[in-house]
Parts: sequence; C-alpha cells; structure tokens
Amino acid sequence: MIAISRVRWPAGLAGRDLDPLARAALWSAGQDYGHGTGHGVGVYLSVHEGPQRISRISEVPLEPGMMLSNEPGYYREGAFGIRIENLVIVREAAPMGDGAPQLDFETVTFAPIDRRLVDVEELSRSERVWLNAYHADVLEKLGSRVSDDARVWLEAACAPL
Repeated sequence: MIAISRVRWPAGLAGRDLDPLARAALWSAGQDYGHGTGHGVGVYLSVHEGPQRISRISEVPLEPGMMLSNEPGYYREGAFGIRIENLVIVREAAPMGDGAPQLDFETVTFAPIDRRLVDVEELSRSERVWLNAYHADVLEKLGSRVSDDARVWLEAACAPL
C-alpha cells in the first residue's frame, strides 16, 4: 500500500504497470493475493467501477482526476487475512528531472493504520518516513473534529514509529 501511495510514473502508463509494486514484497516471500490492487471509484456511485484500475489486466492509462482504491492484501486460507485500503486520486506530479510529464497519487482517505499490524523492522527508512507523515496528516485533518477522548486515542494511533 505504501509503494502505490508513493509512486511517481511517466504519463501514459496503465494500472497493470503499477500493480507489481504492491506485490513485490509478497512475491519475494513466495506469496501473492488473488485480486487486483485497486479499482475505480466514483463514476456511477457503485463499487469496482472502471475503466481505471490497478490490476494485472488493466490496459487503461491512468489520467489526472481518476479515483481508485489502493488495497493490496494477503490471505492465508483458514488462518487470517489482511487488507489495508485508502482511496487515491491520480494527479500531475510536481516537475522534476528532465521535466517529462509524470503522475502520482494524492491520498484522500485519512484513517490511522493499526500499528499492531506493522513490522517496523521490515519497513525501509523511506517507508517509515511516509507512514509517519501519513499519520501526521491523519491527526492534523481529524484531530479537531473528534471528541477529547477520541483525540487521545487518535494521538496514540498516529504517534511516530
């Protein structure tokens, strides 16, 4: 989920080109999940809307304004399953390098990721930085909108790793 949240890519790529980024760590461990990484949201007020998606079969180029879910998961039959999901919107990325058009995602869902599910030792430094910045955004956007008791919980849930 972090890899998809952080990716920049050349304009013109489809969801199938990004999908392996979410699976790479699982593939390295001999694991995978049997669904797409994300689907379109918001066209007809339904779920799993296209034409955009992040999956092995997606051939539709991602374009600014498209909203998608970012929801990789892993499921061990008869034991457990986990899926972390946010919604993201494709946008034009800030210029850098040679100035070629690039896109990235803006996260639009803000809920803490349960720290009990995070093996901090498995995260790279840049993944930790991303997760801490995400949690800081969650606290900033939601902290003033919840009760005092909920804010105490939210502050603990969003504390830096």
